Amino acid sequence: MRKDEETGFFESARPGTMAGHGSAEFELPILYFRDDFFALYFAADAKKIRRHMPSDNLHPVLLPNGKAVAAVGAFNYMDTSIGPYGEVIVGIPAVYGKSPVPVAPALLESRYPGFGVIVAHLPVTKQTARDAGRGQWGYTKFITEMHFTITPELLQCRMSEKQEHILTLRVARRGSYKTDKKPIVTFSVKDGQLIKTTIPQKGAFRQSVRPAGSFLELGDHPVSESIRGMGLSKKPMISKYYVERAGILPAGEVIETNARPLEGYYGADLEGEHTVSYME
Repeated sequence: MRKDEETGFFESARPGTMAGHGSAEFELPILYFRDDFFALYFAADAKKIRRHMPSDNLHPVLLPNGKAVAAVGAFNYMDTSIGPYGEVIVGIPAVYGKSPVPVAPALLESRYPGFGVIVAHLPVTKQTARDAGRGQWGYTKFITEMHFTITPELLQCRMSEKQEHILTLRVARRGSYKTDKKPIVTFSVKDGQLIKTTIPQKGAFRQSVRPAGSFLELGDHPVSESIRGMGLSKKPMISKYYVERAGILPAGEVIETNARPLEGYYGADLEGEHTVSYME
């Protein structure tokens, strides 16, 4: 029997250590007990994607046709050690170190040595989550309103700032079933330091290639334009959603100094909003 099965996935995470940034005081690691996560992966313009690399040692994952990849995903955090909230990630799959050989879309999660996701944008729905994310990891967080729709057929997030539409992400519930114990690895920049964060997770997901019924709709907000500027394909290559998932977010590690800034959009201090509807 594996050690995590003997002790429980979360057991070794406590007692943790206290941290504080801005309005946020929290215990590290942050524990994610239950959430909805769903995402779409798109082909993207490699030249435009390379502009988002904060280090010459980071290389975008490329497809056989020379395109790069960008992903847009949403988390409906229902139960965490810092409370419920919503989060959207705009991420770029990349490899730290040696430039990777091109791969087929279905193999994006093959986990090269050095594989991770550059966090280009990471809006959230409450100030404490923003302050913790920017202060501890340098994550590109800002405060928004997120309205989730969760039904037996689909998962959707509509996100706005001060009622200005940023994006709507919809993922249809379909695809092949797989269990997942691979960690999520993120790359972010704080005070010129490139931070790698390895996030253990445990769950199961469904994934579909060339998914029908799934889409990303962008508004006219500055973050919408930033995503549009990545040169995304009109249709997603892959959809993915977790039928169950748990995660542990620890402090990151500095792997490089003098990294280029990756600050994203700051937004304003405001009251975010996180709602969930179970009927479309």
